[in-house]
Amino acid sequence: MRRTLYKPLGFIFLAIGLVGVLLPVLPTTPFLLVSAWFFSRSSEKWHQWLLRNELFGPPIRNWEENRCISARTKLVALLAMLGAGTASIVFAVEVQWLRYLAIGMMTLGCITVVSIPTCPPRD
Repeated sequence: MRRTLYKPLGFIFLAIGLVGVLLPVLPTTPFLLVSAWFFSRSSEKWHQWLLRNELFGPPIRNWEENRCISARTKLVALLAMLGAGTASIVFAVEVQWLRYLAIGMMTLGCITVVSIPTCPPRD
């Protein structure tokens, strides 16, 4: 049952994470971490594929081994979120209460990213 449910969920979250690579308003790392969690419990092959991937492997390994994200990952996440969010609020959202909602969501996202421990720099 677990494998039957977790493996497809791993692929769904992996797909969402891959879309996040292209769309700055959609975060990538959290979806990849969830995907890795599902694969670690259902498919060693796909879990290892994620860990060996040049782009996705380092943040997943950092999280699995140390429960931290790199300063670079934090910076990219914050800049992408603020840049895309601000552009959306200024150019795409016309309803005032939706602008406030978007600002609140961006604030919550920034607080979340900043509150996650930062990995120590590697030598």
